[in-house]
Amino acid sequence: MTAEQDASQNARPRPRAPQQLLFSFLGSVVLDRGYPPISSRVFLHLLGDLGVAEAAGRATLARMTRKGLLTRVREGRTARFFLSPWAEDLLREAKPRVDSPAPFTHPNGEWTLLSYSMPESRRDLRHQIRARLIWAGFGGLRDGLWIAPGRVDIATVFEGPEFAEMAELADGFYSVPVEGTDVPKLLHRAWDVDAIRAEHESFLATWTPDRRQTGRPLTRLTLLGADWLQLLRTDPGLPAEHLPDDWPAAKSTALYRERFDALEPDATDQLRKLLDADAGRR
Repeated sequence: MTAEQDASQNARPRPRAPQQLLFSFLGSVVLDRGYPPISSRVFLHLLGDLGVAEAAGRATLARMTRKGLLTRVREGRTARFFLSPWAEDLLREAKPRVDSPAPFTHPNGEWTLLSYSMPESRRDLRHQIRARLIWAGFGGLRDGLWIAPGRVDIATVFEGPEFAEMAELADGFYSVPVEGTDVPKLLHRAWDVDAIRAEHESFLATWTPDRRQTGRPLTRLTLLGADWLQLLRTDPGLPAEHLPDDWPAAKSTALYRERFDALEPDATDQLRKLLDADAGRR
């Protein structure tokens, strides 16, 4: 049985793309650890444990290299990979929220409003800017108008020369609701609140420890990180005072921290052994 198959029977299926898995692995146990470039054998071994076929694993490494996320070097007949500076920056930017003890909490009553236009010449960036907005916690109120709980640094959303035209057409405001505003109704208009709850409940069902959860620590930590990143993308941190008393965000956070702390030492040890064994094959 693979690590993915041993999840709680109460959890709904959680699709994890190979690139999501590799980002989780690289961010959890590789970033800033000082490892040399990692061979394709190690990546394919890890992905194989996660149920990813070798051909799909090789295709994922090639695709991430083409995108500029990984840098590929040759050592004899062996291909080795390391994070590009751009990918390192992406992972470091995400790390404070990934590691935060309260990633779903913002100061009460503060919101960020953002209005922007998509230039016709940059329609190719629609998906990228939408992904950035969602990671930053924004939900769409209507075309071109987005809202996020708390104070979001809008400059980071439009960072990079390719987004310069959009940045020039963007207007942001820090605001508070006018008295009488139905904030719970607003939340349901900008976000699928039921889907956010379901994502939390799936995370809790998958990762609450029980006797069925077995598998190598590195594969389990990789799965945990992928699921946590998905949850962070789904839940922007909606204000607790406008949610039911049993809202599960605090439970999800506590469970992630407990499982990460339990798995990380053995996962790091397993990775070092894999790297040592791979070095012995040179």
